[in-house]
Amino acid sequence: MKRLFGVIGDPISHSMSPMMHNDAFKNLKIDGYYQPFRITPEDLATAIKGMKVIGIEGFNVTIPHKTSILPLVDRLDPLAKAIGAVNTVVRDGNDYVGYNSDGLGFICSLQERWKKDFKNEKTLIIGAGGAAKAIYYSLASVGVKKIDISNRTTARAQGLVDHCPFKCETNILDFPQARQNLGAYTLVIQTTSIGMSPNINEIPFSLENMLPNTHAVDIIYNPLETKFLTEARQKGATTQNGIGMFVHQGAIAFEKWTGIKPDIIRMENIVMQHLGG
Repeated sequence: MKRLFGVIGDPISHSMSPMMHNDAFKNLKIDGYYQPFRITPEDLATAIKGMKVIGIEGFNVTIPHKTSILPLVDRLDPLAKAIGAVNTVVRDGNDYVGYNSDGLGFICSLQERWKKDFKNEKTLIIGAGGAAKAIYYSLASVGVKKIDISNRTTARAQGLVDHCPFKCETNILDFPQARQNLGAYTLVIQTTSIGMSPNINEIPFSLENMLPNTHAVDIIYNPLETKFLTEARQKGATTQNGIGMFVHQGAIAFEKWTGIKPDIIRMENIVMQHLGG
């Protein structure tokens, strides 16, 4: 009998995770299968119990369940608890353990595409949603010393800072302040949905003050190059889209489930082919 894994969300038909993980099972000759499950919010608790009963060994969690699943797992990894969201569940005996690999996936992609050590970089995160929180807490947890946050509403950004359990020097800026002070940062991370297809001509704010050799990251991967990344590249910045984060967070989950590291390049090629890149 195949080992069963999956992803839960609503909607879920758009997910690229099944093709990525099922190819990894096949490539590594693991007798496993990864199935997407559309689960509505009202059915979530019942579904988690059913998944445990039928022996599902692990699954990913996507919108809208990343927060609501917290009380439904048996244990929480400390980082997932701090972030307040779970995107990966691993079966340990009869327990489901919740993890958050989004921020760690981002860090792995940053080390792969940019540099291994970025603890002393002056960092700006644009946005204060769930992805921003995962990235901010994960960067702080590995010792990044200065991370500023810019958001339309500064109160939401302040909430991220107030509840962060890791030591980090952080200033809160609104979008006009971030635009004005953009030259102070060597790493700029765009985490909002601004610029995502179909609204591909949008950008959080002008990058006129960005300096050359800044590293600019947009966690969006559809389109492959957002207007934010286009403008950053035109200013002489190195750029990176969200594919690396998506692939690496999936690879972290795969290794937690199987104990085997998948082929990152192969996973990325599958995603790129699907996106037409």
